[in-house]
Amino acid sequence: MTISEKSAYLKGLMDGLKLDTETAEGKMISAIVDLLGDVTKRLTDVEATTIAISDELDEIEEDLDAIEDYILDEDEDFEEDYEDDYDDDEWDDYEDEDEEYDEGFDFGDPESTIYEVECACGNIIDFDEETLEEGSIICPNCGETLEFTTDDIEE
Repeated sequence: MTISEKSAYLKGLMDGLKLDTETAEGKMISAIVDLLGDVTKRLTDVEATTIAISDELDEIEEDLDAIEDYILDEDEDFEEDYEDDYDDDEWDDYEDEDEEYDEGFDFGDPESTIYEVECACGNIIDFDEETLEEGSIICPNCGETLEFTTDDIEE
């Protein structure tokens, strides 16, 4: 039995019992049944809205998957076209240039030295000289404080 059916059943039960709604008890029972009816209507509206939102999210997810597939296909097509147009040595040069842009940790200052430390949890953390001077850093992965000194740094 759904909540709407239960609410209607209670309303029918109250009507069938022919409660005197002029007495204090009758007024209270009538008000409770009316309140349950209102709550049931609101709950039904919320359920319908939730289902509609869920359906919309499913459609958005499908659209995003289609966009992702399209973009990945475009990247593969570009690489294939580029490989067809240039010999292997030129393609290797292109890949090397591409890797230069992907590597490294950028703090905005190209002359800034970047340091790297591995936490016990396996997370690798990059940091700059300012953090090094502070002497410690907190692992964003596990929350452990990693302490270090500048004694072991090679110039």
